[in-house]
Amino acid sequence: MIYVIMGVSGCGKTSLGTFLSERVKTWTAHYPNTTLSAGVMFIRKDIYTDLVMHGSPQLGWPFYEGDNFHPQENIEKMARGEPLTDQDRLPWLLRLHEVIERERSSGSDALLACSALKRLYRQILLHGATAVAPTSSASLPSSPEVFFLYLHGDYDLIHQRMVARQGHYMKADLLRSQFDILEPPSDEENALTLDIRKSRNEMILEVEKHIESLKL
Repeated sequence: MIYVIMGVSGCGKTSLGTFLSERVKTWTAHYPNTTLSAGVMFIRKDIYTDLVMHGSPQLGWPFYEGDNFHPQENIEKMARGEPLTDQDRLPWLLRLHEVIERERSSGSDALLACSALKRLYRQILLHGATAVAPTSSASLPSSPEVFFLYLHGDYDLIHQRMVARQGHYMKADLLRSQFDILEPPSDEENALTLDIRKSRNEMILEVEKHIESLKL
């Protein structure tokens, strides 16, 4: 499975992805009394309580920070406080599509942080240049292996976070432009919405419950 962690700048994509990626233990190593049978996991009540109270075992999936794949001209443009256009984003999205395809082809699980603000951008992540071809269908199918984690929060909360953070080229003044073009994922887009007002452990548990529900 590939999880694309999406949302406007400052919503917490990198911190969530990094934390998920660093969780390196497996379920069975962390809880030796947890059993697997025909792909189904059985968890004792006391173990489940421990998960809720203290957080779940560790994933250990590779994490790709989407910002690291931007062309230099995009970085310079954002650093000047200029919003990116669809044309600016296209080479970046195509590079991230290649990352997703490489991981899918190898049968690996992975995490990728990408704002993916528009449905078109998400289509490019899934289908590459096909999504912007003149003959492309308006609604290409979703991928059964790729899911979007949509980090949802209001403008004021995220703006406060952006003002407080240090060393990022993305200016807080650009946040409004991101909200202006944001198209939250629809039901058919294989998306799980996470409320960023919740604690990190609460969001982690939601993700891992989602993973287990898919495996079942």
